[in-house]
Amino acid sequence: MNDTANTCHRRQFLGSLAAAGAIGALAPAWSAERKKEERLKLGIDNFSIRAFGWKAPQLIDYAASLDLDTLLLSDLEVYESLDESYLTGIRDHADRVGIELHAGTGSICPTSGSYNESKWGPAEEHARLLIRTAKRLGTSTARCYLGSRRDREEGIGIQRHVDAMVKVLKAVQSEAEDANVKLAIENHAGDMQARELVQLIEAAGPSYVGATMDPGNAAWTLEDPQVNLELLGPYVLTTGIRDTAIWETDLGAMCMWVNMGHGVVDWPAYVKRFRELCPEAPFVLEIISYRWSHESRYLEPEFWSRYPDVRADEFARFLALAKRGRPFEIPAGRPSGEESRELEQSQQKWDLEQSLDYCRRVLGLGRKAVDS
Repeated sequence: MNDTANTCHRRQFLGSLAAAGAIGALAPAWSAERKKEERLKLGIDNFSIRAFGWKAPQLIDYAASLDLDTLLLSDLEVYESLDESYLTGIRDHADRVGIELHAGTGSICPTSGSYNESKWGPAEEHARLLIRTAKRLGTSTARCYLGSRRDREEGIGIQRHVDAMVKVLKAVQSEAEDANVKLAIENHAGDMQARELVQLIEAAGPSYVGATMDPGNAAWTLEDPQVNLELLGPYVLTTGIRDTAIWETDLGAMCMWVNMGHGVVDWPAYVKRFRELCPEAPFVLEIISYRWSHESRYLEPEFWSRYPDVRADEFARFLALAKRGRPFEIPAGRPSGEESRELEQSQQKWDLEQSLDYCRRVLGLGRKAVDS
């Protein structure tokens, strides 16, 4: 980046901080006017602090120490056992400290390159294990996903994988309904656009299947997070929220996940619409900042074989974000130094807690630690 671009970006960044401060100054008065129960629940996904390797009890205690409402345990490895007595103890521990739990696992799509059959066996059995786990934890929400953007790049299209996953979901419908558990399918790592996920949910059955909405992943599929929200909002059961910096490149656009308030998403507008579409869903942060970026090379003709059904009006919304954005600079104050597990831990904790502060101070989120 040249000096002029650097200067422009610094000015933009400082301006955004000033704006955030102005909004933050108004937040306490705004919050006092809104009843506690009307505020969106605020939570975290344990993947945000994955470098610590904490198990469920430690994660619950950490969430409680932050006065959070919800904790999404998005993988089955966080439990020391999947036995009923152990999971019942985890449920009771969460109840004691006032944390709502959501369960989760990875891919349950047998045709996806992301599915690990050697570890989990048939995909239907993996889905059944997730359902049993959620029931034992006392939660009706069980997050899982199809795959990743690589499933779009195999030349066979995403529809084959959608059809395979619908088949798995229908095979476990009776178990899900008997357990009062809904499977919350995430738009994950560039696998599905919102319209494709809606198609999957409707084909399987929205009575027991819904969405884990991830606006950061939406950007990897040429979607404006606001468009993603409009389409998925009515189906949302839980979320994985983070901000994204998007800017134009010679071949298309680059997307980098960043801390809340540091990207291109208009979060006040997003939260306003979120509250209208899915007010009972928690605002769960899955912060993965500055580690992975993805370039959508849409100026290369072969790129479009992966996205044959993209709507021009929705792609135009994504282009507008890219034209408004700038290459991102890591914010001052973030821990730095030689790469180590300790540095990664401190960076993840810093990123998450900075993002939580923004959500409370600027967006007025969270039902705890609120003056009555």
